[in-house]
Amino acid sequence: MNSTSTSTPSYPQAVLFDLLTALLDSWTIWNAAAGSETQGRTWRARYLQLTYGCGAYVPYEELVRRAASDTGLPASAAVALETQWDTLPPWDGARELLQALRPHCKLAVVTNCSRALGERAAALLGVEWDVVVTSEEAGFYKPHPRPYRLALERLGVDAQEAAFVAGSGYDMFGTSAVGLRTFWHNRVGLALPTGAPEPDLQAPTLAPALPWLQSFHAVR
Repeated sequence: MNSTSTSTPSYPQAVLFDLLTALLDSWTIWNAAAGSETQGRTWRARYLQLTYGCGAYVPYEELVRRAASDTGLPASAAVALETQWDTLPPWDGARELLQALRPHCKLAVVTNCSRALGERAAALLGVEWDVVVTSEEAGFYKPHPRPYRLALERLGVDAQEAAFVAGSGYDMFGTSAVGLRTFWHNRVGLALPTGAPEPDLQAPTLAPALPWLQSFHAVR
């Protein structure tokens, strides 16, 4: 049975992705806009605090500017971040993973940003997305369940038949509430947030994601 389950792919009907951390290296441009890795990490951490604390959508650009101000950065940092937006580099293996999944699964993005910035970032991966859902459209920021559910509704797929590839440990709060099994691409080795459910699998690269998805319906 084990050899059959591993040799015969059993993909989910759809795979949903966090965009700005799971597939794209947004850390690099945040650090560049801030002037250093230390300042970039501090700014990004404050932005995440504001995002996960506000729930209902507040304009993404406003939160980025507020986080910069709160951490002592000039307004020019937020301007620089948006200016560099179209240079967001995909992580190693991101495009290859999407192309491998494209013949077998519906593909969707669920991302915490504005509609305009989300669509621009999603286009950088060079794949035809079935659905792109931003927090602006959903009216709430992740990990509120609404963005994930909106993507599933638009895909026409039940949560039990879909998987999520996360970039943040906070996603586990939302995916567990919706019933999405989750792979965490924990690129920079962050700790799981206090109280967050464990993902099905986590790794510092995307390499284990494809075999995990290929055995989605295997006996566990």
